[in-house]
Amino acid sequence: MSFTQSFRLAIKSLLTSKMRALLTMLGIIIGVAAVIIITSLGNGMQNYMNAQFDQLGANLIQVQIWGLGGGMSSRTIEPDDMYELVDKYPQYLAGVSPYVMTQGLVRHGSDEYKRTSIYGVSEFFYDEQRNQVLSGSKLGEGRFLSYVDVARYQNVCVVGSYLARDAFGGDALGKTITVNGTPFTIIGVMAEYADSTEGSGDDVIFIPYGNAMRLNGTGWVDLYLFNSADKDTASLAKGIIESRLYKTFQTDDVYYIMSSAEMMDAMDSMLNTLMLILILIAAISLLVGGIGIMNIMLVSVTERTREIGIRKSLGAKGKDIRSQFIIEAGTTSAIGGVIGIVLGIIMANVLTNVIAFALGTGNDGFVAIPTLGGIAVSFGVSVGVGILFGYLPANKAARLNPIDALRYD
Repeated sequence: MSFTQSFRLAIKSLLTSKMRALLTMLGIIIGVAAVIIITSLGNGMQNYMNAQFDQLGANLIQVQIWGLGGGMSSRTIEPDDMYELVDKYPQYLAGVSPYVMTQGLVRHGSDEYKRTSIYGVSEFFYDEQRNQVLSGSKLGEGRFLSYVDVARYQNVCVVGSYLARDAFGGDALGKTITVNGTPFTIIGVMAEYADSTEGSGDDVIFIPYGNAMRLNGTGWVDLYLFNSADKDTASLAKGIIESRLYKTFQTDDVYYIMSSAEMMDAMDSMLNTLMLILILIAAISLLVGGIGIMNIMLVSVTERTREIGIRKSLGAKGKDIRSQFIIEAGTTSAIGGVIGIVLGIIMANVLTNVIAFALGTGNDGFVAIPTLGGIAVSFGVSVGVGILFGYLPANKAARLNPIDALRYD
């Protein structure tokens, strides 16, 4: 019997009992759909995170120093030391900004903003060519902090879109807002970056880092943001910074340095591991589906025992019977795989809209992307599972004695 004839018989057998066939495929459908959804969400999240890192810049280097003023080290390092490092190696380091996070009571008139984030930075925190700060948001109007503002500790600030809208009705430039009683003149307003609500990424104030140090009462900076001259020199730039810090502290236990490229690699590795675990969990459904196919094929062999006996008495060989039942099992799982792929793609598109709405990114943000490779692998695995679990029933049918089979009632 040819493959085409066996395939037609398999389709006819499935159509004879549609509900039983659907229930048989259910495990395969769920397993394949789950794998498609997981891989789609994983690819979408990976692309989304890479896009976020690209906004920050692939040559960004973060330097965190612990224990300054806290007893972990009697040695210290000043912002001037970091500026000197940039001046010494301009071919590797493009600039540096101290990054001071502080707290304070923000007021405008009688209104208080207790959840506003206050950041002390330098003029380098803003990239004029890209019109965005190192944290990713863009300047909407006005200007950012200048060298003079930072060097002279001038009480000027750049506010987020939430404060500009809520406190000043959208007309914030040139107005005054107080932080812990100190008035700051607003010289710039950031474009909307998050959802422009209280406590969000749009509820921020950027002030000169020296002013922020005065506000929080500290005499040191424990976080610096460097930019390497270009992406290719990021690792060399990181090495220069490490060497300078080690020279000061004589140990690498009090600081941590990570580049954007390393952060991207670490996030990708974590996401790939998580996806693998979820796919293995989803594969349990494929295993259950394979057992279901095996069970139903065993029932089918029992129900068609006389048919098998008749075919063998007419000259059919064991390999013909075996191939017929294997093809039937493979067809069942293949159809289930196709249904699972279609369902997985539909669900991936639905989840794209749900997650994009939750993130507030719209069509330009998170997109779950089913890949051809993932679809092909899912389909191949579904067919393979059907053939694998269909072999035992098929082999049982092939080994039936024709005389015993004809006597079966």
